[in-house]
Amino acid sequence: MHDFVFPAVTLPDSAPALRQQVREFLQREKDAGSFTPRQNSWSDGDAAFSRKLGQAGYIGMVWPKAYGGHERTALERYVVMEELLAGGAPVGAHWVADRQSGNQILRHGSERARQLILPQIAAGECFFAIGMSEPDSGSDLAAVRTKAVKAEGGWKISGTKVWTSSAHRAHYLIALVRTAPKEDDRHAGMTQFIVDLKSSGLKLSPILNIYGAHDWNEVVFDECFVPDDMVVGEVGGGWNMVTSELAFERSGPDRFLSTYQLFLAAMDKLGDQPDARAVNEIGRFVAHLTTLRRMSTSVAGMLTEGKKPILEAALVKDIGTAFEREIPEVFRQLMPSEPSMEEDRVDFESLLGMGMLKAPGFTIRGGTREILRGMIAKGLGLR
Repeated sequence: MHDFVFPAVTLPDSAPALRQQVREFLQREKDAGSFTPRQNSWSDGDAAFSRKLGQAGYIGMVWPKAYGGHERTALERYVVMEELLAGGAPVGAHWVADRQSGNQILRHGSERARQLILPQIAAGECFFAIGMSEPDSGSDLAAVRTKAVKAEGGWKISGTKVWTSSAHRAHYLIALVRTAPKEDDRHAGMTQFIVDLKSSGLKLSPILNIYGAHDWNEVVFDECFVPDDMVVGEVGGGWNMVTSELAFERSGPDRFLSTYQLFLAAMDKLGDQPDARAVNEIGRFVAHLTTLRRMSTSVAGMLTEGKKPILEAALVKDIGTAFEREIPEVFRQLMPSEPSMEEDRVDFESLLGMGMLKAPGFTIRGGTREILRGMIAKGLGLR
């Protein structure tokens, strides 16, 4: 049985000054009109803004300087990430590359891949998508059917990925595919590849969401060639890398701050004399947010120590996405108003409308709550 323990971590002495620097950076950019604060901002990208963040040293923070990084600590990076998200900055263009893909390349990629790609990510000029989900497989990553066949100098990939967020805006995709037939061990025989999205034999088709926006894509591979030096890690070792990668994907502040701008707008609209029910809900949300932040920073500390807190990250993701999903529902009932569908506005009605529309997806992306709770129950010895 797994012991779920979230040891407290102490942020570095540099944290207060770094936090202030990020706030001043965001204020300057807002004053210059380069962005308007928005919720769910880690899914909302702006390539020009990402380049500014790269110039400021806020991407690739923990990576070696030899690869364009800044050799800061993971907890310093955490401070920057939560400030950017709390400020509603449009960080979605580079988010996946900085959060997980770049780390995979740094740890398991070839030297050519490191030198070619990591400096571009750190500069805010190279974006990644994640090629995990497939048709008819839901959140069961072990059910992938996309396959790679060995060819001279590399591999040819054939198959389909779906729900591939922002692939139409990305430069590369890290795809999990089968390089060997299924065995009794469903997790064997899978490998990750770095795929250049300009490659021949690759077709992107948009998947529009409920209100017509283009967030997702279907990616079809038809003998798409990937060179040997774009294999990530050992051939056949993809499953272990995917599971460790998910700890980065599921544990950060992006998993509980998606509706933070709505929370702020709601408190502002309630004013300084909210009624008893509103005070109770605000207090409850603040308590939950404080607890989630403690759990999330604890996982960041574990990752810094080289641990694999896969189940702890799953718990943060499950509780965190339930939290950010509840915010629009509670304030919709507290303050009856007509929600708006104007995504570029930051008034309460617009944030509420878009929050209500997007919130159901929060507990799906990055692994459904059913899958996560199954993992957690198994860790507790309940199944």
